[in-house]
Amino acid sequence: MTENSTSEAVFRDTASYRDRVRSHLPQDHPLQRSSADSGTAEAPLLARYRGVSTDAPPSVWFMRQAGRSLPEYRKLREGTTMLDSCLIPEMAAEITVQPVRRHRVDAGIFFSDIVVPMRLAGLEVEIKPGVGPVFARPVRTETDVDALPVLDDSFEEALEPIREAVRLTVAELGSTPLIGFAGAPFTVASYLVEGAPSRDHLAARALMRSKPQVWDRLAAWVAEASGRFLRAQVLAGASAVQQFDSWAGSLSEHTYRTGALPHSRALFDHVADLPVPRVHFGVGAAHLLAPMHEAGATVMGVDHRITLTEAATHLPPGTPLQGNIDPAVLFTSEQVRFAEADRVLADGAAAAGHVVNLGHGVPPETDPQVLTDLVAHLHEQPSVSASSPDGSSSSQGLSTAGAPAQSGSGGVEAPVTTGTAG
Repeated sequence: MTENSTSEAVFRDTASYRDRVRSHLPQDHPLQRSSADSGTAEAPLLARYRGVSTDAPPSVWFMRQAGRSLPEYRKLREGTTMLDSCLIPEMAAEITVQPVRRHRVDAGIFFSDIVVPMRLAGLEVEIKPGVGPVFARPVRTETDVDALPVLDDSFEEALEPIREAVRLTVAELGSTPLIGFAGAPFTVASYLVEGAPSRDHLAARALMRSKPQVWDRLAAWVAEASGRFLRAQVLAGASAVQQFDSWAGSLSEHTYRTGALPHSRALFDHVADLPVPRVHFGVGAAHLLAPMHEAGATVMGVDHRITLTEAATHLPPGTPLQGNIDPAVLFTSEQVRFAEADRVLADGAAAAGHVVNLGHGVPPETDPQVLTDLVAHLHEQPSVSASSPDGSSSSQGLSTAGAPAQSGSGGVEAPVTTGTAG
């Protein structure tokens, strides 16, 4: 089992971690402030991401919590395309905050899309309803790669709507952390090669094998654009980041290591000097947990196809985990849902830190009240014991310099009713 060179012990050492925060992040960053000052320095979710024990109730958020399952989202988005909504700072901020306000989850996930950096770089791409991202000109040859836009100062300027959206979001979230977001280079580059969503990604996988130099140049370009996109979010106020790899599960471990891992590592390298937890999640990628961790993650997201207990055995001791409620239980009875949540909590005790999430994104057909009730149930549960980095058991007693226990959505005001958030 290979240790990740970026799984710094400093994340678990509170004094060293705070020194890194002071020296590496802007003075107005939420991690520089306590919860009393609308900051995230004491957030239990971030403590769990760092493998630091806490007595706070379980921490939970949901991938795709901001989106089509919420009526307030659908109303706000009327008449605005998906990518345009990502680039209107006020709209992106409001959409990010909506599920925190409604469900009382313990983090916001920045509302964006994995192809936004490509749009900002100058590529013609749209998200077609019912289809997904569609590029006007697929990238399949060396000539196509040569024609990709240069990522110069104009790209940094194009990232300003992202920075502004993050600033607006963290001002609204207060002591609730914002998690930055980017798509993994393999998945994004595959979209570029295929030109649109694909069931089996044959064109991309064929390019990796037939013209590896062309593939590597394309994936490196994607990693640079997406990495700078992610870094902009952190410097503007995100307290953690997640790299999302929708299609990694289609690769063997050997192919992942040769054609994808170097580029996922390059993406994470853009934020590796910043003291924020780095979550790595792949769909159907249980066989890739170890190499995905080696790419620079400090937290591993786990989908619902493997238990957290088993996932922990594939990773170095002390690796915090995120996951992994099966989204299918959202369409079952409350008894079944709560039993699944309780099982996931118990399995999470195998890790040094555990943040509850789904094993994939929130399906658009989900009843929002189901998520609200699930969060409430999780927040009512006691903090479970966790395994320390040496494999011994430790109660998650508060060790974040005496910070008070927190749960819910910090400074975000909850809705008065269970209907549309106001």
